[in-house]
Amino acid sequence: MAEADTSHTSDGDDAMGTLYVVGIGPGLPHAMTQRAVEVVSTADCVVASNLYQEFLRRDGTLPPESAEVAAADAATDGGPATDDGATAWSESGTVLERPNGTRQTLVRSSMGRQVELAREAFERVRAGQTVAHVSGGDPNVYGKSDLLFTMAEEEGAEDVPIEVIPGVTAALGGAANLGAPLSNDFCTVSLSDKWRGWDEIEEKLRAAAISGFVIVLYNCWRDYERAIEVIREERADDVPVGIFNDAGRGDAGRNLDDETHTITTLGEATEYDEDVGGMGTSILVGNHETAVWENDHGEHLVTPRGGRDVDDF
Repeated sequence: MAEADTSHTSDGDDAMGTLYVVGIGPGLPHAMTQRAVEVVSTADCVVASNLYQEFLRRDGTLPPESAEVAAADAATDGGPATDDGATAWSESGTVLERPNGTRQTLVRSSMGRQVELAREAFERVRAGQTVAHVSGGDPNVYGKSDLLFTMAEEEGAEDVPIEVIPGVTAALGGAANLGAPLSNDFCTVSLSDKWRGWDEIEEKLRAAAISGFVIVLYNCWRDYERAIEVIREERADDVPVGIFNDAGRGDAGRNLDDETHTITTLGEATEYDEDVGGMGTSILVGNHETAVWENDHGEHLVTPRGGRDVDDF
């Protein structure tokens, strides 16, 4: 595999690095784009949650934990000095060594440290490092790209190059497991009310239902029953629904019984509480054209492109 030209040296090199916001899809290496693998495997610093670190070690995209050589500090990282002479990231990360002798700093990402980690990423890039800030799924679909651009504006970091590497979002991974349910117009709606009230979420759900979009619900641990009831007011109860967990993760799924999917109907969707397992769960609500199609290998959901038959192909 040809490596991306993403490596930089920080010893005496004042060149600006690059901040990559890398979508890794479900997280397992086989479901990542080649570009994402190249960037993560050659970056000077990788910011990723414990779960994604575990996934990325499976084929050597990240070095194994046994390759740890030091805690990240001034001697190993060459970090920028603060006013008191310390380095701005002296307590952040672990240095790992690859078989070829190159070193890579691994920093654990968590929800409570996103602002702090964005600032650290800017500092590292200004010091000449390439930073891969890992986002599950696609960075632009409820991922981390907006935070980093917002933080860049807040911190006056217009000098920092930012590049987004796309990944497979849950809607696409789950749809692939279900068959062909997104072949016509579709939309995604997050049920998280962390930054918006339920009234706004309900308005979006109702508009999507009335407009005939196939709808993929994210963050289903938050009021998914309430969301289903809103959609039922505008859509027939016999419309097919797919509930899927940890799409693309196989037996590495963190919810329920690993990667699963269930086909039901809109009228019965709220009877499947045991299939809604947390952050890894999404729900796909078909429209009036979506149908259940069966072959010798199981059930599938198909939404036709619309207004055409086989002769139109």
